[in-house]
Amino acid sequence: MNVNQHTPMASPYSQPQPGYGQPTFAPLDSGYPPPYAPYNGPASAYQPGVPPQGHGRAPPTSGPPPVSAPQAYSQYGVHHQSDMQNGPPPMTQASPRPVASQSFNQGAVNLPGPLTSYPQHYGPPPTMQHVTSQMSSMQINCGPPNSAVPGYAPPHSSQPPVSTSFSASPAASYTQALPPASSAPSQAPPAASHQYYGGPPPPSQPPFNSSLPATSQQPFTSPAPPPPSSQPSFPPPPSYSGPPPAQAPSPLMSQPQQSFIPSQPAFSSAPQDSFPPRAPPPTSSQYPPPPTSTPSGQYPGAFPPQQQPIFPSGPLPPRPQMPLASMSQSNHLPPGPQGPPGPRGSLQQQQMPPPQPGMPVGYPPQQNGAFGQVRGPQPGYTGPCPGQPNYGAPAPGPAPPAQKRLDPDAIPSPIQVIEDDKANSTELFSTGVRGQAPPLVTTDFHVKDQGNASPRFIRCTAYNMPCTADMAKQSQVPLAAVIKPLATLPPDETPPYLVDHGEGGPIRCNRCKAYMCPYMQFIEGGRRFQCGFCSCVTEVPPHYFQHLDHTGKRIDFYDRPELSLGSYEFLATVDYCKNNKIPQPPAFIFLIDVSYNAIKSGMVGIVCQELKTLLDHLPTENSDSVVRVGFVTYNKVLHFYNVKSSLAQPQMLVVSDISEMFVPLLDGFLVNIGESRQVIESLLDHIPEMFADTRETETVFGPVIQAGLEALKAADCAGKLFVFHTSLPIAEAPGKLKNREDKKLIGTDKEKSLFQPQVGFYNTLAKECVAQGCCVDLFLFPNQFVDVATLAVVPVSTGGSVYKYTYFQPQSDQERFLNDLRRDVQKPIGFDAVMRVRTSTGIRATDFFGSFFMSNTTDVELAGLDSDKAVTVEFKHDDKLSEETGALVQCAVLYTSCSGQRRLRVHNMAVNCCSQLSDLYRNCETDTIINFLSKYAFRGILNNPTKAVRDTLVNQCAQILACYRKNCASPSSAGQLILPECMKLLPVYLNCVLKSDVLLPAADVSLDDRAYLRQLISCMDVSETHVFFYPRLLPLMKLESGSLPGAVRASEERLSKGGVYLLETGLHLFLWVGANAQQELLLNIFGTSSFSQIDATMTCLPVLDNPFSQRLREMVDSFRVQRSRYMKLMVVKQEDRSELIFRHFLMEDKSASGGASYVDFLCHMHKEIRQLLS
Repeated sequence: MNVNQHTPMASPYSQPQPGYGQPTFAPLDSGYPPPYAPYNGPASAYQPGVPPQGHGRAPPTSGPPPVSAPQAYSQYGVHHQSDMQNGPPPMTQASPRPVASQSFNQGAVNLPGPLTSYPQHYGPPPTMQHVTSQMSSMQINCGPPNSAVPGYAPPHSSQPPVSTSFSASPAASYTQALPPASSAPSQAPPAASHQYYGGPPPPSQPPFNSSLPATSQQPFTSPAPPPPSSQPSFPPPPSYSGPPPAQAPSPLMSQPQQSFIPSQPAFSSAPQDSFPPRAPPPTSSQYPPPPTSTPSGQYPGAFPPQQQPIFPSGPLPPRPQMPLASMSQSNHLPPGPQGPPGPRGSLQQQQMPPPQPGMPVGYPPQQNGAFGQVRGPQPGYTGPCPGQPNYGAPAPGPAPPAQKRLDPDAIPSPIQVIEDDKANSTELFSTGVRGQAPPLVTTDFHVKDQGNASPRFIRCTAYNMPCTADMAKQSQVPLAAVIKPLATLPPDETPPYLVDHGEGGPIRCNRCKAYMCPYMQFIEGGRRFQCGFCSCVTEVPPHYFQHLDHTGKRIDFYDRPELSLGSYEFLATVDYCKNNKIPQPPAFIFLIDVSYNAIKSGMVGIVCQELKTLLDHLPTENSDSVVRVGFVTYNKVLHFYNVKSSLAQPQMLVVSDISEMFVPLLDGFLVNIGESRQVIESLLDHIPEMFADTRETETVFGPVIQAGLEALKAADCAGKLFVFHTSLPIAEAPGKLKNREDKKLIGTDKEKSLFQPQVGFYNTLAKECVAQGCCVDLFLFPNQFVDVATLAVVPVSTGGSVYKYTYFQPQSDQERFLNDLRRDVQKPIGFDAVMRVRTSTGIRATDFFGSFFMSNTTDVELAGLDSDKAVTVEFKHDDKLSEETGALVQCAVLYTSCSGQRRLRVHNMAVNCCSQLSDLYRNCETDTIINFLSKYAFRGILNNPTKAVRDTLVNQCAQILACYRKNCASPSSAGQLILPECMKLLPVYLNCVLKSDVLLPAADVSLDDRAYLRQLISCMDVSETHVFFYPRLLPLMKLESGSLPGAVRASEERLSKGGVYLLETGLHLFLWVGANAQQELLLNIFGTSSFSQIDATMTCLPVLDNPFSQRLREMVDSFRVQRSRYMKLMVVKQEDRSELIFRHFLMEDKSASGGASYVDFLCHMHKEIRQLLS
């Protein structure tokens, strides 16, 4: 410890933060509307227009921003070693804290005291004595719970408590620096080859603030007040009856180059050595950002000297970090809404309010060593690269003394959590233990079904549900499950068994109709069974009777899948069929746009050529496929084809009256592929020739789907339509649309209308399709606005998919399109499906998210349900649950298989229930929570301004963490950020959702792109949302066969100029090549040793005869196989324009559209949590 350091001074924790109203908030009146009383989801903060009452924060204005950044945080609360427990708590102890909870002395982060504002000139920097870091003396623990909190039982999760010691690293204040070039708005180059999402830049959106009334907040009442802490502490939070006001980041946050921001929590979630804090190189605000990356319409030019651009809509002031040697991570989500350029005026004019009385002026004494030595650029970054952002080098010109910033290595790392889970998980996960949380989606494991469904079918947000609605409401942890009923299993796992109970059909409970499952209790010698869901007693049918053994189990327990397994299928009887008729085999109809754009782009020729071979691979079960096929082409009129096997040539029938659509032929339209192969091949050869000289540019869309629907009705079967479409349907016909893309609405209250369908026609059409079992898959090839929000209504409502290839070019996009088409045609699918989720008494399914249609509140109807589709279900309490019995969930899906068989697939899941909040926080799964919150938010933007949706998310996350801090964590100073062990990644992942293109679009992200992503994410499972929101970044300097290289965090700081990296987002693969990459590496991958000779337009790697090239290609192929969409490879050379697209997915960094960096967002969350607690 540095003897010259000032004596630590008590921070005024109870002081309000400058720039905000005093913490004596008047409670919001009205509370919850009665129907939502037991609400525990993020929702009710979406009540637009209710002004916050009391001293809520006002939205930022364009006037002088208050100094909200400097916080009176004590640097890092010191925890004596004796306060920490190192082993699992003894059973005799008073209720311990959950393993989740370590006093974030791991994350314990104390933010520095108020820094006075130095308006454009900088005051004296701290002397070196202040700068000495004492962090090494401080361990931040994330280990087993401490026994200080009343009412807490030892962990009984299946996973051992992970004790991670955190090196808290110094927080820092920031110099006023220009945003790194990486924060320039990421604008896709106009060339289609590098198009990430095509489209002109959207207009600006207002800066983010969360000033909506926080209706979803609730008072935090703790069972017992926490014992007084030995540190300067804030007074116990008053309990109030209304929700605490939502907090809005002060306007300061909306400026990218602010000279100080609240210091951040320092913690890292991996056992690791203390890292010296890293400091950004000195930079000066006198220099404009590099002009190279300014998108059109973004900022007219460089900011004049002494001018602050507004930092658009990010939860908090972006850190003006210059990228250090390695590039800092940004979220794997695309950037968010653009804000307008800030008010013109120098900092001197933007006067900061004086510090509040009682707050130290200037740089307060740094407790526990807030600052450490400056970390210079990483090896490999020799200096600024010409014409590019200076990677790790100081900006030119006079610069103020560099001030330190929070070390990103000291905050919870997603990579470390993923690696720890792999290390702590066993190869085999058996599902026999109730309430056992499975390994993370990023861990490879083998599942043994012993009575609960595999996590590949169902994942829950919490495996320990709160017993009461009040407890659920207090914690705000969403109670939900992500269900993927037809998920494909790895080859070494057994698919669900098919059980045939004969004419009687499946055995069910008389009252609640739950299907026979391991939770039914046989009584009276096996003559009756008691339902585990509703407790009703039902007679066992004579043919199903079996004696019980001495433990009360049936003798045939292990012979019957429905008694011993969590997932299985029943063969359904005719009673379960539509109109009590055995269904016909399904049909596939291909509807191809043959307008001028479709022919010119080459799409028609590619589709026709591919179908000739693809039709041999229609989905099947054990034998030749029984699926029939039909073909239609269209522009302003529709052409049907008779491909009957007895014909020598196919016949074309044209329907030009499209206002009343009908199918002109029955016999010969839907045919068996084996019988009519020659006629079909002749047709597919002729279509591109027939329309080669077309000049018809207008298309229809509604009648096309009506034609397919009428054909399926005529054949009395279910089926799937594959529609290949290019442009906005503007021809006179039902479902005609107009171009409504209006950039001026972005960021306004009317923006939500852009996500709603333009006309009601498609909603009605979707309902008819679902009734017939007609699923629609849409392949779009747009060169301009096509109104995805409207065209996707039918695919989304029928359980179909939308694929989008903007500016389609055969040489670069053909491979991706054909792979998507092959997978879409071949994957396992069920038709005419109905899903129902039953629960045990005490909870019920209240809300559903995904691609489906609902005509009532319980049945999820899917015209088609394929192996990639997931449905997220939210549960609410309607009574109390008991810790003894736990809670049960049964998902039953009735569907027609591709062979025409009617089946019931059943998945069962039992979870624990708890009466202690600490048990709830110990058994949550953050990835599943993020899946739920993202779907919840993306649906919310249909009816609410995007800003309100973002604020609701931040608010809910703050409440989850504040409730934990108040009720589960051992007492510690308010300057510490304390996170539950299993939720320590909630802030970083939530920030990724907030920065997604849906909620915070970059300038070049079109409205169609946002609508496309919105519907795509609505049916993703947990593994897909995980990699989509936080992409995987792998260094490729060394490759070993059989294992992947260790991932690094998604930040520009982690990139080395001498390396090559692979970034996977779930939709794209980027191969980033550093400017100084070793020649041997380039030779092995590209076959050339010169960086300048690498072809950046290549979309597939050259096949070279060396082990490195072979291993890299195997890796790329294996990544593609794991995802439901084919990921196109894009080569990104350092300092190329395409690097802007790549940086867009570095999710830990600040985004060009104004999304906060991870460090800044963590700070912001800490501030929100402290406000809730005060």
